[in-house]
Amino acid sequence: MFTFSMSNIAPTITAQLAMLIIFYSISFIRRTTFSYSEVFSKLIDGEVYFKLENQQFTGSFKARGALNKILTLNESGKSISSVISASTGNHGAAVAYAARQANIECNIYVPKGSSKAKLSKMKNYGANITVFGNDCVEAEAKARGLSDKKLIPYVSPYNDFHVVAGQGTIGTEIKSQIEKLDVIIISLGGGGLMAGTASYLKSVWPNIRVIGCSPLNSAVMIHSIEAGKILELESLPTLSDGTAGGVEIDSITFSLCRKLVNETFLLSEKEIKDAMVLYIENEHQLLEGAAGTAVAALIKAKDKLKGKKVGVVICGGNIAVDTLRKVIS
Repeated sequence: MFTFSMSNIAPTITAQLAMLIIFYSISFIRRTTFSYSEVFSKLIDGEVYFKLENQQFTGSFKARGALNKILTLNESGKSISSVISASTGNHGAAVAYAARQANIECNIYVPKGSSKAKLSKMKNYGANITVFGNDCVEAEAKARGLSDKKLIPYVSPYNDFHVVAGQGTIGTEIKSQIEKLDVIIISLGGGGLMAGTASYLKSVWPNIRVIGCSPLNSAVMIHSIEAGKILELESLPTLSDGTAGGVEIDSITFSLCRKLVNETFLLSEKEIKDAMVLYIENEHQLLEGAAGTAVAALIKAKDKLKGKKVGVVICGGNIAVDTLRKVIS
């Protein structure tokens, strides 16, 4: 397994951004807006900027990591004709999208009961869907087993250096869009978004304060950071389904998140819901629950953030119509 530290991931992310400039030029990845918010700036009596990954291809930041991983495979000198992964949502759509750009086959394993809308989105990007197991753990185990048996590359949602580096291009974009930030707020699930983005930002702005946030109903990474080891914990249903679930026991993101995150916030479902409504009403854009968690953390930390220049990563905008109805009702 490739291991790395904060000191060597940031230069690699920078080098990979140079490669991703090519992707931008042929419209594989969008350079998303870093948008100033009047309403939320007044809330903290400072400056708030939203990094709008809900504008990204496939509707979330996941396209960055998946594309970087798959294009890296194609540059390895080996002939790659297909990839395999497991997902119930954004990651599956991102892998399918990236595979289509690389003109290779994509096979996604999903557990029983997966959202029909999300499965349809994966299929629209060309994925071959196989339903297996009762939860994500079983689907992932099946996909990894086939990857090993058939020597088909497995694309992890976060436990992969190239995926983390791809997500880190968010940080390089932010650096080019603003002179300096005091604080960055990032939702925490498996830690790929946090590890990539915060690694780069701390390398260029060493004093930036990194806030990680998760739903109270599923905060495995945060509790693991506090315990000093990866824990196996039960997760309850949450609006922030994009960050929900466990963390792989050997995940490369864990040690990075321990070093990078300065402060954490746990958010209730009501706090997430209220934050999503406030954002939709004032920013006039959709966001998913995982992004709502970051906005909720901003609101919860408003007194600590007074007078600060704060960035918030809106990690995605993929929200089912039924869920949206419940949020705004």
